Amino acid sequence: MSSEFSRRGFFAASGAALALPGAALARTQAPAAATPTSIPFRYCLNTSTIRECSYQGKKVDILAGIEVASKAGYTGIEPWIGEIDKYVKEGGTLPDLRRRIADAGLTVESAIGFAAFLSESDEERKKGLEEAKRAMGLVQAIGGTRLAAPPVGVTDKTGLDPFKLAERYQALCELGRVEGILPQLELWGFSKTLSRLGEVSFVGIEAAHPQACFLLDVYHIYKGGSDFEGLAMFAGQRMHNIHVNDYPAEPSRATINDAQRVYPGDGVAPLDKIFRTLRDVGYRGVLSLELFNREYWKQDALEVAKTGLEKTRAAVARALS
Repeated sequence: MSSEFSRRGFFAASGAALALPGAALARTQAPAAATPTSIPFRYCLNTSTIRECSYQGKKVDILAGIEVASKAGYTGIEPWIGEIDKYVKEGGTLPDLRRRIADAGLTVESAIGFAAFLSESDEERKKGLEEAKRAMGLVQAIGGTRLAAPPVGVTDKTGLDPFKLAERYQALCELGRVEGILPQLELWGFSKTLSRLGEVSFVGIEAAHPQACFLLDVYHIYKGGSDFEGLAMFAGQRMHNIHVNDYPAEPSRATINDAQRVYPGDGVAPLDKIFRTLRDVGYRGVLSLELFNREYWKQDALEVAKTGLEKTRAAVARALS
């Protein structure tokens, strides 16, 4: 680890610890047995999980995704901005999409966008904020309140000033405050920027904005090289959506990719530790199943969605029992 990253990690860890002084104490308390009413999380379907699946003889689109999520038993859905754009381009309207989601008994827990708000280029960063504003408008129009904010535009960059990244995230947070949408700073394990828990927490803390919050992911934490013990340093109220999945023992951390994610419980991720830690730091948000497994995409969308929910619930129940 370089001296710069060591410095970043020190400030991030110490800052996060100050934000959550009771985390370590909470984790020493004996957990109560989990019952259906004591499970503190909601369950959401990220539409990437069934993106290339078929449903009723057709490739899944956003409308099919809504129906599948509802029939499978999820309470929320996490669409991608590109899917919403496609729906509108093909003649759909945002008010109708909002109605369909509500009628299905679902909430829009978050949406996945790719605005380059962290770019080193002033011009590209301006465009990134404009795209973020557009995406926020779409999310709000369909009843959502949160948008993913991954490190688009700087994934191949090294040596960036973390304080400048914090300033840029602060600007996005302020835009979110005006637009009524929470931009969730997302960790990407394959990125050269914001791939570790310490880096993401540093940027979020130094942004010093009431809108600042984090979007973490089981696979990405592993891919980026962080230990899951670091989750105990994150305040539960600063997270609203966690991407859940699992990963196999092989291939290695260095070579594994998104397509090799598997259902929760089918891999080697320390899910017991993860779910207990989330509970103990006060996380009361949603677990959004996000997979890109090509083998699952060959199957029926409803089957995949149901299997994913069953396995996620079982993993949570085991952890909290």
